[in-house]
Amino acid sequence: MLFNSFPFLIFLPVVFLLYWFVFKGRRWQNLLLVIASYVFYGWWDWRCLGLIVLTSFCSYYSGLLIERFEDKRGCQKFISAANIVLNLLILCYFKYFGFFIDNLNLLLRSTFGYELDWVTTEVILPVGISFYTFQALSYTIDAYRHKVHATHDVVEFFAYISFFPQLVAGPIERATSLLPQFQHERSFDYCKAVDGLRQMLWGFVKKLLVADNIAVTVNMYWDQYQDLSGPSLLVLMVLFAIQIYCDFSGYSDIAIGCGRLFGFNLMRNFNNPFFARNIPEVWRRWHISLMSWFKDYIYIPLGGSRNGQARRTINILIVFGLSGLWHGANWTFVCWGLLYAVLIPVYNFFGANQKYADTITGSRFFPSLKEFLQMALTFFLFIIGWTLFRSESITQAAGFL
Repeated sequence: MLFNSFPFLIFLPVVFLLYWFVFKGRRWQNLLLVIASYVFYGWWDWRCLGLIVLTSFCSYYSGLLIERFEDKRGCQKFISAANIVLNLLILCYFKYFGFFIDNLNLLLRSTFGYELDWVTTEVILPVGISFYTFQALSYTIDAYRHKVHATHDVVEFFAYISFFPQLVAGPIERATSLLPQFQHERSFDYCKAVDGLRQMLWGFVKKLLVADNIAVTVNMYWDQYQDLSGPSLLVLMVLFAIQIYCDFSGYSDIAIGCGRLFGFNLMRNFNNPFFARNIPEVWRRWHISLMSWFKDYIYIPLGGSRNGQARRTINILIVFGLSGLWHGANWTFVCWGLLYAVLIPVYNFFGANQKYADTITGSRFFPSLKEFLQMALTFFLFIIGWTLFRSESITQAAGFL
């Protein structure tokens, strides 16, 4: 079920009324959220419900086992690793199996003239699998690190994994932040609900009025880029960057606002990324929940920036390469991620990575000329990357650039 669909227009008020006026008490409300979330998710394809149940079940019991073997760190490590590997295998099969087989076939055909024609690559990609898988991994890792206590309430855990407002498009929540909200009583707050509706409305404006209308123009001209002049190509690239931002941030705003209707606080996912003054600042403002996830669970465990500049650069390459692959199974996504992985060490070399942590204009209403030029250059580099993101092949991206 999509936010911008007629079924959701009926689904949301029905669940809202049942949640606050029929299902009284935390446990009953959590149960309703699980049922509603499964209806929301299964509306697209009920067969994919088995995967989210499997992910939830395995992650739930991994937490219980980690708690049970409190004095056996080796057992805890094995349990945590086993659940992480299982969830990643599920994700990789459904999201990357076709990509892997297609590239393996290309390699075998060009090298040995052999093709794996007996292997099918027709695998259904479950909506939102990357989001809820990362959310499940967050729980297992944090339980192993003793940052969160294992929950013994299976309903509240299943609600945490499948919470419908952020199930399909994020933000990706941490167990340390979202799970405790299912463990406490919630009461209706009129001001919070109104604020949630206001944020949902703003999200629908960005998604329906801006992104969807721009998409019509972008889709019309993108495949005819050879016939466009240089300035027209630049305009098209700018329009696509605006489209993807309004589409994604619009969905995030709807999710955050919808969460507030039910008494939950979801993290902010976008913070005016087009007004960033350099590329590192962009990535502190864009898809914040994903980039902070990679930072906490991959970049820092790999050593972060503690082991010299060379190792720091390798860690950045790994994180942004995985970030690109997370967005889609295509080499253009990988190149999109690696482009920023190459740019960010340049900023690190000149000590500009953490240079801008303040607001853009401070107490001023307009940015200075220097800030305006910095934002313009950053936006230009940004749209080059998103041209890679949108292109179906490296050849098409090269044609744009």
